[in-house]
Amino acid sequence: MNAVEIEEAISQLAEQPFDAANFPYAFLEAFGNKEATIKRLRAGATNKSDLGGVLQTGNIHIATCDQGGITEALRAVKESPATAKAKAKFVLVTDGVDFEAEDIASGETVACAYPDFPNHFGFFLQLAGITTVQQIKENSFDIRATSRMNRLYVELLKDNPEWGKSERRHDMNHFMARLIFCFFAEDTDIFIGKGLFTNTIAQMSERDSSNTHEVIGALFRAMSTMVGERKSAGLPNWADSFPYVNGGLFSGNMDVPRFSKIARSYLLHIGGLDWTKINPDIFGSMIQAVTEDEERGELGMHYTSVPNILKVLNPLFLDDLRAKLQEAGDNPRALFNLRKRMAKIRVFDPACGSGNFLVIAYKQMREIEAEINRRRGESELKSDIPVENFRGIELRDFPVEIARLALVIAEYQADVLYRGPKLALAEFLPLRSENWITCGNALRLDWSSLMDVGGTGVRLVADDLFSTPLNQAEINFVHDGGEIYICGNPQFKGARKQSRAQKEDMAFIFKGHNDFKDCDYVTAWYLKASELLQSCNATFAFVSTSSISEGEQVAHLWSRLYEAGCHINFAHQGFRWRNNASNNAVVQCVIVGVGRSKPARCILFDGDVKREVDSISPYLIAGEELYVETRDSTLCSEFGTMVSGSMARDGGNLIMTYAESMDLLRKEPLSRRLLRVFLGSQELIHFQDRRCLWIEDDHLELAKSVPEINERIERVRSFRDASSAKTTKGYSSIPHKFAQRAHRETLSIAIAKTSSETREYLPANLCDESMIISDAAFAIYAPSLWELALLLSKLHLVWITTVCGKLESRLRYSSTLGWNTFPVPTLTEKNRADLTRCAEEILLVREHHFPATIADLYAPNEMPQDLRQAHERNDEVLERIYIGRRFKNDTERLEKLFDLYAKTTASGSPIGRQKRKTGE
Repeated sequence: MNAVEIEEAISQLAEQPFDAANFPYAFLEAFGNKEATIKRLRAGATNKSDLGGVLQTGNIHIATCDQGGITEALRAVKESPATAKAKAKFVLVTDGVDFEAEDIASGETVACAYPDFPNHFGFFLQLAGITTVQQIKENSFDIRATSRMNRLYVELLKDNPEWGKSERRHDMNHFMARLIFCFFAEDTDIFIGKGLFTNTIAQMSERDSSNTHEVIGALFRAMSTMVGERKSAGLPNWADSFPYVNGGLFSGNMDVPRFSKIARSYLLHIGGLDWTKINPDIFGSMIQAVTEDEERGELGMHYTSVPNILKVLNPLFLDDLRAKLQEAGDNPRALFNLRKRMAKIRVFDPACGSGNFLVIAYKQMREIEAEINRRRGESELKSDIPVENFRGIELRDFPVEIARLALVIAEYQADVLYRGPKLALAEFLPLRSENWITCGNALRLDWSSLMDVGGTGVRLVADDLFSTPLNQAEINFVHDGGEIYICGNPQFKGARKQSRAQKEDMAFIFKGHNDFKDCDYVTAWYLKASELLQSCNATFAFVSTSSISEGEQVAHLWSRLYEAGCHINFAHQGFRWRNNASNNAVVQCVIVGVGRSKPARCILFDGDVKREVDSISPYLIAGEELYVETRDSTLCSEFGTMVSGSMARDGGNLIMTYAESMDLLRKEPLSRRLLRVFLGSQELIHFQDRRCLWIEDDHLELAKSVPEINERIERVRSFRDASSAKTTKGYSSIPHKFAQRAHRETLSIAIAKTSSETREYLPANLCDESMIISDAAFAIYAPSLWELALLLSKLHLVWITTVCGKLESRLRYSSTLGWNTFPVPTLTEKNRADLTRCAEEILLVREHHFPATIADLYAPNEMPQDLRQAHERNDEVLERIYIGRRFKNDTERLEKLFDLYAKTTASGSPIGRQKRKTGE
């Protein structure tokens, strides 16, 4: 169950007559406990309570009591030995009138009237296995409101199915936005009289709901009509209590869907909530899911936490504003200048969704401005920060409407908080008609025109805040040299998961160059933002998947950004980005802040640790502004050539299982000369035993003399002949051979192309001369054994993890990007001898643990102690070659590797002056 479903179940429980005997079980059921679990608790099999209540081990101890005895009962439940023994997280007691509970670990409590306990459902979300941040507890209202709105939305579509179709989807979305405004307005004195909107509908509409749509339609028309013109417009007298709102919110199509009795009931229940508690920075994203069919399964979960948003906004510009406020102290002139500067700041989110980033930025700036006004003795002064300076682009129309509405609500709430309700109300209505959130494809629009760079913005004839024509802005406030901060959380979409339209967007942004095919969708926003930086005083920061700072796309992206004169001003290294969701879907993300001017000191964040560094590399470590490009030859001249293994292109006919090979040998013992061990990534890691037919030309007659082998050869010929690939078809002339043969009759090192990211070392091994390494692995033929020591080091792992990128979450090895670029100091004879001994020791320890596989030996937290010690010795020997001691951490390893890479590539000559010797 997600949080919205839990809230619905809890609300239904609170609305039913209180049943003391059944309450504990109903409460647990509302938090997702299965019927079988409840049945066992009822039978007493798993109920550990010693007080006649219900105690679920590891979760909660619940008791009911007589009226008036709730505080004493809660103390008894908390002090119960059974509560401690069962390690309960919560204790809860109710008498049907009052309700009290406590989180045992934190000491946090809830005490409320029984009908109000659903308002605190977030307090208990751990009972459903939902690990949640504090914010979701504090903002339970937003989930309750979303839940109610969703029920109303679904019910309306049952009776008005045409409103769910594409032709009327905008009308339905606009209708929902109007409702949200009215619910907020009637609880915040924007409408004179608490609950005016809800009460009017309750009084003027029939109980059978037959005219509910007419009543709501009349109210909407009243809010779009000047008070003096309402009589001539034929509006009823009872609608005169409502103010003129318009601003586009109440204009255009005034149709209202028909209401069933259930829908009318839902509407009145929604109006009964306390809408003063709405958080526009959260609610907007959640309510967006109501109208998105594909998102409704995670309803109420689609919003980004404020702390995560501030990871972007604080270093982008808010920290600087706060620092300037501190510098200003109580100096009136300095405070005035700071306020004047803030009035010119534009915040722009080109993938704004429901406006989370914009709303948070607005609220934070209003807080700073309020402190300025307090220090200047001007607390009632009207804000100089125009809400229309917070601009965005969004592809879908409903989030656009919600983003504007969220900003309007945020502005009103800030005025109430900092200037008082009276002044806030006096200036709130009618709503302004300017439009500053654009509906369209951000990657195809001209951002400079939307931001009015040079004062050349576009104004449209339309006067409708909530009806934006596609792909156009509607506001032309003159840009007078103020700062522009671009921010947001654009779609991630990996290179292989983009739709055709997204691929076309990428091709458009990359100007037809094919390297976009290997880049995440979010890279297009970086390049688009860099274009705006060329024409104005702007910086930008985006949340992105960590893959943009790994692998080939680093070069694809940063070759262009560096050419455009961009620099990384600040960055958050990889961290787990969690939405406040029931399933807490986790993505490994980074945040990169980019500007045209490089600051004297750049800021690098690693979790909560903040470092000042000279510069930040595109791999998001302290280091030079360089990127690693693929190389055809090794940076170290002493390295052996790493090649992809042999590729069969045989339709599976030259490869067989161990059992199949043994069966063949029993029938034809002479076939032994044609069979080889076949080794790819899976075989290397898991010791899976597969064989292949490896037939040299001088063995072809022998092969054809074996019927089963001859049949396999003919099937290979047929497979290749039938291929549409010209190269594969060409190999049909040699059906007895692998299509691409890299094998050499020497010792070799095999290394997996893809492997789990959870291992502490890369999977590599020494292979004898008879083994055929497949194209699922890389091979170094006739290697020096010290090269295996390098491959099995922590240094090489962190290099590969950083520069080669990943396949999903797995490590993806690249010979041209990983091995050929790996920087190593010039090695002495002693260095090579020491590393050779380390590699030998690792191999001997592995042999000692035979038949344990690499997967077994290197499983997380299960590496044998002697193997770990062998690797530790290898790491120490190698790292002392680099810096004379062990590295402190991976950050220090990477910084040294990139420093050495930069020096080596700048010199133009490969590392290593001695001629390579094989077989060392």
